[in-house]
Amino acid sequence: MFRASSKGSIRAALMVVLLLLSGCGAGGAGTSANSGEAPGTASTDSVRTIEHVLGKTEIKGTPKRVVTLYNGANDVMIAYGIKPVGIVESHGTEPVYDYLKKDLAGIPTVGLETQPNLEEIYNLKPDVIIATRFRNEATYQQLSEIAPTVAVNEVYEWKETVKLIGQVLNQEDKGTQLLADWDRRVADFRTKMDDRLPIKASIVNFRADHARIYYMGYAGKILKELGFTRPPAQEGDKWGIKVNSKESIPDMNADTLFVFNSGKDQAAIEKNYEAWTRHPLWKNLDAYKKNSIFKVDEVNWNLAGGYLSANRMLDDLYKIYDLKS
Repeated sequence: MFRASSKGSIRAALMVVLLLLSGCGAGGAGTSANSGEAPGTASTDSVRTIEHVLGKTEIKGTPKRVVTLYNGANDVMIAYGIKPVGIVESHGTEPVYDYLKKDLAGIPTVGLETQPNLEEIYNLKPDVIIATRFRNEATYQQLSEIAPTVAVNEVYEWKETVKLIGQVLNQEDKGTQLLADWDRRVADFRTKMDDRLPIKASIVNFRADHARIYYMGYAGKILKELGFTRPPAQEGDKWGIKVNSKESIPDMNADTLFVFNSGKDQAAIEKNYEAWTRHPLWKNLDAYKKNSIFKVDEVNWNLAGGYLSANRMLDDLYKIYDLKS
């Protein structure tokens, strides 16, 4: 055991302790995770500032308790191999989509994507909340008072979700790898499709009392990346249009139609679908004449809006065009 032999040596020992403490504090509040620390190794009290569509948010350390307020973020968290502590319910197949049931089993829900329960979110004591401007702008301040909150613009911006969650989790290298893996699959698909591309395609959705034509939302952007083209009227940034009259069937015209149905009243949906597809204008569509109308999975093509579901949509296309993935 060391024993100090004089007041001078005691003072010297205290100085060493103080210097050590000041060194430990060098990574404290205000230190950026970009100051030489590798992703995933942020100290517990380092602070990073993340810029996003609703502002700038400071996040302390590497969050462990994440609440996700849209289904695409539920999906992307699992792509990162990390389970949120709270999620929003899925649309139509509560509490979560079938492809995520195993990974999200037992995780508390905080209400619908369209109306999350702030009290339930508060009770989960999150370190960070993942939101969207589209759904959560009105309650952003309240959410931020519960925990640091970051957001993407739209629920279907899955690549932005991958990047944002990578920043939040301090795993940007992982995010880069996920997107590189996707790019490789896209290149493989385009190579194997060869001269079959480009194909002009429409995405059509039938509900119990109307139909919809989807433009450049989730599936539309993926199709464009894969080498499909869209009818000129469907090239804008708008999500799409609702159509109530069968006189609008020519607006769906393309070489290929990808079709999915939506809703819980299956009898009414099927009746409406049959009414539209029996109409003479439907039989005048190029896709009908070419026998190129494909029914696809609504979750993969529209609802889930994440990284894993994008890969599932691509799996669907490999099968439709009889390609080896």
